Amino acid sequence: MKKSIHKKLLKTIQGEVFSNKAFREFYSVDSSSYKMIPKIIVVPKNEKDVINTIKIAKKSKMSVTVRGAGTGLVGSALNDGIILDMKNFDSTKIGKNSITVGPGTMKGNLDKKLEQKMKFFPPNPSIGSFCSVGGMLGNNASGSRSLKYGSVIDNVEEITFVDGRGKKITLPKNKKIADKIIKFANDIESKKIPNVSKNSSGYRIDKIKTTKDSHRVIIGSEGTLGIILSAKLKIKSNPKKRILFVIEYKSINNAAKNCNEINNTNPSAIEFVDRTTLNQIKFKFNKKSKCLLFVEYDEKIISHERQLRSIVTGEIIKKLQKKEEINQWWRYRDSSLQYSLKSIKKEKRVPHVIEDAAIPLKDLPKLFSILNKINKKYNTRSIVYGHAGNGNVHVRLISNRQKIEIVKKIAMEYFDEIIKLRGTITAEHGDGLARSEFIRKQYGAKNYQIFKEIKEFFDPENILNPGKIITNKSTVIENLEKF
Repeated sequence: MKKSIHKKLLKTIQGEVFSNKAFREFYSVDSSSYKMIPKIIVVPKNEKDVINTIKIAKKSKMSVTVRGAGTGLVGSALNDGIILDMKNFDSTKIGKNSITVGPGTMKGNLDKKLEQKMKFFPPNPSIGSFCSVGGMLGNNASGSRSLKYGSVIDNVEEITFVDGRGKKITLPKNKKIADKIIKFANDIESKKIPNVSKNSSGYRIDKIKTTKDSHRVIIGSEGTLGIILSAKLKIKSNPKKRILFVIEYKSINNAAKNCNEINNTNPSAIEFVDRTTLNQIKFKFNKKSKCLLFVEYDEKIISHERQLRSIVTGEIIKKLQKKEEINQWWRYRDSSLQYSLKSIKKEKRVPHVIEDAAIPLKDLPKLFSILNKINKKYNTRSIVYGHAGNGNVHVRLISNRQKIEIVKKIAMEYFDEIIKLRGTITAEHGDGLARSEFIRKQYGAKNYQIFKEIKEFFDPENILNPGKIITNKSTVIENLEKF
């Protein structure tokens, strides 16, 4: 069967088609702990190639999974059918307040082009330069400044994509489909929607209020509803000034409590790093310090500084106003993932499954308590950093190698506690193989049924990235590489 599909694709596709072992191995992994070997890789040259690939896959009942730069942390871009690498779709067209881009555009290149126009696209994942715009759209990426500017879902005007039938659609322009999406959105059970400032779990129909928002159903859908061909992104003018405060705390609990008060001063970012990152920074910190907060403002700087100083419970050790110095300290924060990996021996790394939960900001101290209980129960240690202003904490677990089932037990217990607090199991990294099985529990039976209907509406044959978001299987440990 694979040979016949490969032949059909070779005859039809103007781009490249591969099925040799080396390519299949390369595309079997991403930045997660998972591995799934695909059968065929297609690198489409144009939108006709995308449409034809979907039509051939549909006839052959083979899955199609779109892939960007492979920087995802939960296996969203892995599957065992056809992998569609969108790297050739890297166009950019800058307007006054928007930029139209292809999904293969690298965020680093996008930033450089916008900087020439003194503009920026607000979502800024720490992996920054190395991720693709398509991947950012696929998992509703955020970053440090989402506190003020929102996630990707808040910064997109229009999306053109190909659905599971091979039909090209532009939302919100397509009124018939936009009206259908509004009907789905109107049926949601609101009390089951996570009460958080950012969320990348499930289909984000709670963010759809009018037909003008209908394109948002695609954002965060991880390629399960359509293959994005282009997107019109909102862009903003660079702030005239920025100021960054680095605050030292001797207690993680005090820092977590202080975040709520600091957030009331309208900063553009509140970021948290624990001792692991702190130890990598060339600065003489207090030996008793347990963590840092990075607090940034980009408007009304004098009054905001006054407000901050009146409520801060830690010690302000840095006040940075020069662009180069601000960027340098943000690089320290953005390197937290790298620092955490560097500080954990490979044989002691626990696959990152619980690395991206968010809870209401007022409950942030509870999240650290939950982690402490898990560490005691399972004899693990945790490295923590993240977007504290959004109640979003990234966790890296350290443990002597145990049975792989421990990973699932930890995930189940952690997510149960997150859901009780009306948090989200993933704030910006997506569901993928790591968390899709927990979506029903988070959103409830009624909302999950609506998600299934949305999936069927756009992809009736279930060929687009099956097993992600809508799934009957447990995949949290199923495709993990050796642990």
